[in-house]
Amino acid sequence: MPALTGTSSRTRVWIIVLALLLLGGGATAYTLRAASGREAAAARTAEPGFTLAQGGGALYARDTATGRVARLDPSAPGGRIAGGPACDRFHAAGGTALCLQRRPGVPARSYVIVLDRQLREVRRMGMPGIPSRARVSASGNMLAWTMFATGDSYARSSFSTRTSLLDLRTGYLIKNMEQIPLTLGGERYHAPDVNYWGVSFAADDNRFYATVSTGGRTHLVEGDMAKWSARALRENVECPSLSPDGTRLAFKKRVSEGPEDPWRLYVYDLATGREHPVAERRGIDDQALWTDGATLAYGYGGGVWSVPADGSGTPRLLAPKASSPTVARPASPA
Repeated sequence: MPALTGTSSRTRVWIIVLALLLLGGGATAYTLRAASGREAAAARTAEPGFTLAQGGGALYARDTATGRVARLDPSAPGGRIAGGPACDRFHAAGGTALCLQRRPGVPARSYVIVLDRQLREVRRMGMPGIPSRARVSASGNMLAWTMFATGDSYARSSFSTRTSLLDLRTGYLIKNMEQIPLTLGGERYHAPDVNYWGVSFAADDNRFYATVSTGGRTHLVEGDMAKWSARALRENVECPSLSPDGTRLAFKKRVSEGPEDPWRLYVYDLATGREHPVAERRGIDDQALWTDGATLAYGYGGGVWSVPADGSGTPRLLAPKASSPTVARPASPA
């Protein structure tokens, strides 16, 4: 073998040096990416000490500036105490919290995260779609969430939703409520355009209310988990929210076919069948929350508002730059 010349020796040395630099740079980049990933993950979880247990029926909401859940407190700076998980939609009850996080990328995908009373993650599921609605039953045992499968607004004519149910007692997951047998107009109904959204559970964790859309119309349905059935009760009801005493439903009613303020908030009495509008006259596209037996809270215009449920009074701003309100009520004793 011929001896290496000075030039070839220097070339070989530079190749080795370059390889070491590339390897070192790759390791550094990997370390930085890993550290960045850990920091991002930490930023999306609750800070130590921020829990549902300390709320005692306090009102929580998503802080839109940070994307994190905050506890509303008029005595705190800015009227809120931040430190909760990062969520696009949030709801809590009975010591269980449900957090929907949209993941970056195309097609749209999200995380469905179940949290305990300390806001520690107990289950995480990847689901297709964009977060829309989230609800936890009063006991904390039943969870429901709705994702936009296509589109991103109920005001548009072309959208599709996928609503899922999870029973924490058994771990049983229903990925799409469209499987549930539907009775419409007294007859078993089948159609490819059936969409469910906006679930609200009764206190028994068996009965629920939801919206079903088909044929260009929306209907209020009452569902029975044990019988695995749902029946339509009346038309033009969206995003029902059952009152704490189980006697009334707050809902969105379509009052205009135009794009501007198509809905108004109404309250429906289940016993009498009577309904009335609340004093909020602006178009509300949210699933209202009963903060107690007499008051509703909802998101509008980048803030959380409240209004009496009986139709009296006037809307009141509870928190600017906030959305997704929830009251962290403890589970009722058995």
